Amino acid sequence: MKRHLLIILVLITVLVKAQQPPVKINGIPQLLYWENTPNSVSLKAGVLEIEARAKTDMFRDPNVTYNTDNAPKLMFVPDKNFVLTATIEHSFVNKWDAGALVLKADSLNWIKFCFERDYLGYRRIVSVVTKDVSDDANAQIVNENFAHFKIAKADNVVTLYVSTDGKKWLLIRHLQFNTDKEIKVGFLAQSPLGQRCKVKFSNIKYEAKKIKDPYTGN
Repeated sequence: MKRHLLIILVLITVLVKAQQPPVKINGIPQLLYWENTPNSVSLKAGVLEIEARAKTDMFRDPNVTYNTDNAPKLMFVPDKNFVLTATIEHSFVNKWDAGALVLKADSLNWIKFCFERDYLGYRRIVSVVTKDVSDDANAQIVNENFAHFKIAKADNVVTLYVSTDGKKWLLIRHLQFNTDKEIKVGFLAQSPLGQRCKVKFSNIKYEAKKIKDPYTGN
């Protein structure tokens, strides 16, 4: 009897988590939905905070020894062409703690654009492009706990940018992303080795437009 009650409680918990209500963020016309429930979440005055639980990540190792997609993500279906910008900030406590903008077609095809504590302990701009298997591209080091991120999609081309002042944008990746599936885009927090990681997303801005110059992001 106790075992049956335990199974029922587990099923109820799963159903409750699966029925998380949609989220509305000022500046984004679409409703956002959770993929993987966070440890905690806050949305005040347009500032989104997502806290990831322990052992949360989104990565498909080139060595095929580590494949996971359990990091909490708040996602929405964008227009065909769009630009999404946000300031990402966190405390960089544990190795590979990160906040990210993420674009996803399915579990085998996605892009993760991270502000991450790297394996050397630096605050690092990192991009991961996954087509069955992930790559792992480290870019510049940032001295502050925050940086400005931009992801732009123009037809089947996706471009990633970072800025330290929110005005001058540096191109980090410029690639084709081909899929027939519906694309979602949004916000991610992860803590692969730590107990938790709370990430703040501010200055969130979404535009349904097609950029003309990939080198400037305009």
